[in-house]
Amino acid sequence: GSPEEPPLQEGGSSLGAPPPVPGDAAEPPRAQPPAREEDFYCVKWISWKGERTPVVTQSENGPCPLLAIINILLLQWKASGVKLPPQKEVITAEELMAHLGNCILATQPRDTSEALQLNFQQNINDTMTVLPKLSTGLDVNVRFTGVSDFEYTPECIVFDLLNIPLYHGWLVDPQSPEQVQAVGKLSYNQLVEKIITCKQASDSSLVSEGLVAEQFLESTASQLTFHGLCELTARAREGELGVFFRNNHFSTMIKHKGHLYLLVTDQGFLQEEGVVWESLHSVDGDSCFCDTEFHLSHAPGKEGATAASPDHRLQQSQVDQDYMVALSLQHGQDPSMLSDLELARQLQHEEYQQHHPHPQPGPSQPLPAQVSGRAARERRQRRKSDLDCALL
Repeated sequence: GSPEEPPLQEGGSSLGAPPPVPGDAAEPPRAQPPAREEDFYCVKWISWKGERTPVVTQSENGPCPLLAIINILLLQWKASGVKLPPQKEVITAEELMAHLGNCILATQPRDTSEALQLNFQQNINDTMTVLPKLSTGLDVNVRFTGVSDFEYTPECIVFDLLNIPLYHGWLVDPQSPEQVQAVGKLSYNQLVEKIITCKQASDSSLVSEGLVAEQFLESTASQLTFHGLCELTARAREGELGVFFRNNHFSTMIKHKGHLYLLVTDQGFLQEEGVVWESLHSVDGDSCFCDTEFHLSHAPGKEGATAASPDHRLQQSQVDQDYMVALSLQHGQDPSMLSDLELARQLQHEEYQQHHPHPQPGPSQPLPAQVSGRAARERRQRRKSDLDCALL
């Protein structure tokens, strides 16, 4: 997230690899490279809206732009028509691209006017040029003015054609006039250029503005701000599936009952049926894993550890409270006035628990898992280690 290291490109391990040297004696000219591990993806089956539904998982360096889009199409298969055979456990990158290509071709407009057909054909041609980048590296360049504001690049056409919203939460706080002035409507790349230019300027006011811009990038290196999270929560529609970009990572995102969640696609959770969603309710990385019904999930616990286990309802209440405070600030309300809302939600939650009781944690039953960290991948890796330790 620093100016010296542009973060806005995502991809697998092949990103940035040097091109092959023609006529290299060490390799036969037409030899096919061996299949890489990331060319194959494990399929996790979950129960989603009453149907057994596949989710494609990824290893450490999987092509998350492709997977984020594919998983949206799989979760809304009734509309997209994208389905996998019921016994499918592994899928190749080629198969994923074929599904995506078919879905894009199916977006052909019903209007047969020549102008629309020509426009559609041009869009298809542009998209087919971009598709290979989804599995290597996708260029996106955020603007800090809105959660849907990106510099338009050919890559964006894939999201447009499939009618999939692309979001980020890296916004300037309008209550910081200095930062608003320094950042303006510039994209990330333009802001980096401005910082370099301002540092070399002889005008002290320009130098100062460059320092403010640089400080903004450094203080928001996580690429999510509190104002951005509030805007994101307000902007996303209830039940909407979209793609969320942060920390060089594209995630499938949904808004459920006013809360934002990211689909957990880490291959390490392939066998964890109760880990499907990860809450997005805090800027500093605190989050909770949830199951397919958005109830807090439980990590396998050690025998005898039940006495110290926190009540999962209290954790869920804290998640709800964080959201309400964020939303109230977004709408200019006083957080201290939320007690009635909190009480109503708590009573509603307790009533629900009486009719849908969760099993209480026992010696052989899992304990609530809630772990915090900074970067999404580090956070997930750390929590995966915690789960593994708990299994020992």
